[in-house]
Amino acid sequence: MRLVIASCAVEYAGRLSARLDRATRLVMVKADGSVLIHSDGGSYKPLNWMSPPCTVNESAPSASEASAGVTAVWEVRRAKSDDRLRILMYDVQHDSRHELGIDPGLVKDGVEAHLQRLLADQMQALGPGYTLIRREYPTAIGPVDLLCRDADGLHVAVEIKRRGEIDGVEQLTRYLALLNRDPLLCASGPVRGVFAAQEIKPQARTLATDRGIACLTLDYDALRGVDDAESRLF
Repeated sequence: MRLVIASCAVEYAGRLSARLDRATRLVMVKADGSVLIHSDGGSYKPLNWMSPPCTVNESAPSASEASAGVTAVWEVRRAKSDDRLRILMYDVQHDSRHELGIDPGLVKDGVEAHLQRLLADQMQALGPGYTLIRREYPTAIGPVDLLCRDADGLHVAVEIKRRGEIDGVEQLTRYLALLNRDPLLCASGPVRGVFAAQEIKPQARTLATDRGIACLTLDYDALRGVDDAESRLF
């Protein structure tokens, strides 16, 4: 990663035109080819940026630019479009390069994979008599998180999300449409659906109920055995 702190002005040309007048800013050039221009405010969002793949070419300023104090010109171009950033560098206060190595990525606690594994091991959370058939049950449009049988022997498809929204209900609806075409799965009755999430939005719950899909709010701490529901005051 290259970090440059400099007084600079920026001109963007592409789907629209934009300009940043001269000010002191941080310019980041990442190993993936992205270029980001930050001010000392505005939280994490850059003022302007160029997504990879792109190229950065540094050149000397024109005579008129040099007379205005410009010391270098950066031309940043996207490889797959006509988007272009032109960065006019004035006085550079800092210019350094750092090898950060390969980042392992953010590991989130309570993501769908964790919830799926916990629920697969604790079928009783779905109701008495539930048994697991398979995790990641394959269909032509993607895997169903859990395929189970209820106490009556009927098949149940479970879709698991951290935050349950309308898109998740739509996804489960598509799975159910396919599963209910399989004569082996629906021999004793239609395959039912359960939409399970740590939080289910009201619109998603309304849509699920309208389509005959049951909703289940998951308590992540309880599934992990961290939270003892019997010891709560409320």
